[in-house]
Amino acid sequence: MRCPFCGSEDTQVKDSRPVDDGSAIRRRRQCAICGARFTTFERVQLRDLAVVKKDGRRVPFDRDKLTRSIGIATRKRGIDEEQIERMVNGIVRRLETTGESEVPSTRIGELAMESLAQLDEVAYVRFASVYRDFATARDFEEFIRRLPEDLEGADSPPRAEVAGAN
Repeated sequence: MRCPFCGSEDTQVKDSRPVDDGSAIRRRRQCAICGARFTTFERVQLRDLAVVKKDGRRVPFDRDKLTRSIGIATRKRGIDEEQIERMVNGIVRRLETTGESEVPSTRIGELAMESLAQLDEVAYVRFASVYRDFATARDFEEFIRRLPEDLEGADSPPRAEVAGAN
């Protein structure tokens, strides 16, 4: 593994441990040349996935892009990075086990929305607003009106009452 600080290929593994769901190994490394410490993650990759965009272009699947998108949707929602990582791992596992080497971008978006719907209602709506390209406040209103009842279950915090609405 090349040192990200000085470029040396002489690095040593100081500590290895599985990531909580066992889908990756976290390794702490130290460069023998500059002494810098850094972390790497090692994951099983069943196959190289290509994403087929709506316009027909094919691009390599970018796990980090999916993680960033979900991270933006869950920002300030009390959802930690481990939960996001588990969610992304689950989505990637589902994509890889289909046996297909190409996956439509819409399938990735739908899997992300399914996962977010189970995790956090607000993050689900945030992600949907970008994924479904909401243009007006009315688009939000329509989407929220059609939310399945199970998303509005007992785990959701009570909705605030509008002052003076009585």
